[in-house]
Amino acid sequence: MAQANVYLIFNGNCREAMHFYKEALGGELNITTMGDSPMKDQVPPEIHPQVMHAMLQNDSIVLLASDGAMGQPVTLGNAITLALQATSVEEAEHFFTALSKGGTTTMPMQETYWALRYGQLTDRFGVQWLINLSK
Repeated sequence: MAQANVYLIFNGNCREAMHFYKEALGGELNITTMGDSPMKDQVPPEIHPQVMHAMLQNDSIVLLASDGAMGQPVTLGNAITLALQATSVEEAEHFFTALSKGGTTTMPMQETYWALRYGQLTDRFGVQWLINLSK
């Protein structure tokens, strides 16, 4: 079966964001910069530190990311929200607390008619999240 993964584009702070997500979500993080890639001779040296590709992976979560395309600014919007389905109350609370550091809570973590725990937030990088633990 095919699998869809999230791919986030950042304005030059991809490395910082991916380390933040690693701390919040756990898993293994791999980062390749433009300077580490076979394309390094095809791009200006000043963009060598930019992240060409990053992957954070744990048992059930895969986040892919990079810094924006050369010279093209990234515009964050409200059309996409990342949804995490937790497996326990403790995990849901941990994800919410960790991802909300420096961000804005849209809906505090709480019990709802459909969930033991549900909350919404926008993290400090402008990425929207919802955390859910179904009943």
